[in-house]
Amino acid sequence: MERSFTARTELESILLEQALVMARELEAVTDAAPDGAVLAVGELAAVGLGRELTRVALEAALQHQAEAAEKKGRRAGPVPAAGGGASRIRRPRRP
Repeated sequence: MERSFTARTELESILLEQALVMARELEAVTDAAPDGAVLAVGELAAVGLGRELTRVALEAALQHQAEAAEKKGRRAGPVPAAGGGASRIRRPRRP
């Protein structure tokens, strides 16, 4: 059975590809597992593959966020006052 999927973002595309890889690897691992060990072998593979899928998803999401932040430019923050004169306010001395 063949189905098609449409990814709206780069992250969705990456996750679809990774999910397909994961599904194929799980099928291969469980098909090759000895009788009586299919569940244990499948669970072990699923945990490892799931962690990798999660890592890739987070990496792609953070990369997208970083790129968006770079396009916006630097965040607004305090700027030193012009003139550079001394302040008239005296700060208490530290003991």
